[in-house]
Amino acid sequence: MSERLVLHEYARSGNCYKIRLTAAHIGARLERREYDIMNDETRTPQFLASVNANGRIPVLQVGDRFLPESNAACHWLATGSALLPTDRFDHADMLRWMFWEQYNHEPNVATLRFWTGWIGLDNLSPLQAAQLPGKRAAGIAALKLMEDHLASHDWLAGGAFSLADICLYAYTHTAGEGGYRLADYPAVERWLARVVAQPGHIPLDA
Repeated sequence: MSERLVLHEYARSGNCYKIRLTAAHIGARLERREYDIMNDETRTPQFLASVNANGRIPVLQVGDRFLPESNAACHWLATGSALLPTDRFDHADMLRWMFWEQYNHEPNVATLRFWTGWIGLDNLSPLQAAQLPGKRAAGIAALKLMEDHLASHDWLAGGAFSLADICLYAYTHTAGEGGYRLADYPAVERWLARVVAQPGHIPLDA
């Protein structure tokens, strides 16, 4: 890729990690700019005006253009690589898992990780505390759906390692940090090991 790629990120975020992991698998070099989300560094007037008016990261900067939303950035990076199925249905099925990750998986599994490790469950607001049981139940349901699928499939879509596996790996492998018991999902654990074994894999803290 000839254009300069800059990842505006908070490195411990799974959404940011999935972009780094995609880049590692395709051999793309990313410059990295870190923001402290706990000190609202993505809410400054400069960030809102020049990086993302939505005040969120990650954002992949491609030359002088900015692409928010982690799965969109991953898809842009992976275009033309083996991470995207060539079969039309398999490609759509990969996208289905990626949409599901952001709608059903990440809002529950990732949120409990953040509430547990960054805020502390004893420090939740009344609204957050009221949402906790529902989010935990929804996270368990998401992991169970993955377990049922992976019990009979090595990979999420297309019969091969794809971008769907990268995007779901990011927060699934840290689910224990949110209080979920990954040991309850043996097929998911085997899938996590397969993802780690792929050439080019890098850990979250790389």
